Amino acid sequence: MENITLFVVIGLVAVIGLYLWATYNGLVRLNVRVDEAWSDITVQLKRRADLIPNLVESVKGYAKHEKEVFENVTAARAATVSPAALSSPAASAQAEGEFHQALKSLFAVAEAYPQLQANAGFLNLQAELSDTEDKIMASRRFYNGGVRELNIKIKQFPATLFVRSLGFKEREFFEVADAAAIAEAPEVKF
Repeated sequence: MENITLFVVIGLVAVIGLYLWATYNGLVRLNVRVDEAWSDITVQLKRRADLIPNLVESVKGYAKHEKEVFENVTAARAATVSPAALSSPAASAQAEGEFHQALKSLFAVAEAYPQLQANAGFLNLQAELSDTEDKIMASRRFYNGGVRELNIKIKQFPATLFVRSLGFKEREFFEVADAAAIAEAPEVKF
């Protein structure tokens, strides 16, 4: 009888140990995946920030008197890749909202100059920027998916009883700071 009790206790300890091991490793994997996804977002933001000066210079040649627009775009571009903006998804989302507003102004200036819209360099830069925006959007979706999986695993019972003591915490989703700005589709005029 004593041996049976000992085997049951050893078996129970082994099952609990295996559960803790699997839970910890799963959380580590998800945490690294979220960090990787955040890194992907920052890489794409940097790529976009590198394209913007070329786009601004292309437009500047045609619209010399639109100085304020160029200054706003340049400032917004710098803000999106600043350490403060990359410190959290919320800060990054706010910088992104400001950047989109400045970029809208730049494209409004470009619309005012038909010869610019026919310029091959400008069109190429616009296509590159559009491609980069698509990659940023995909990176955000991947990041949010990783955050969702990590947060679910942290909140599930019985893991929720001990995972925070192991240093795991819920992560913040990348959300749009100004939902009203995206509530309506942009107006396109030809």
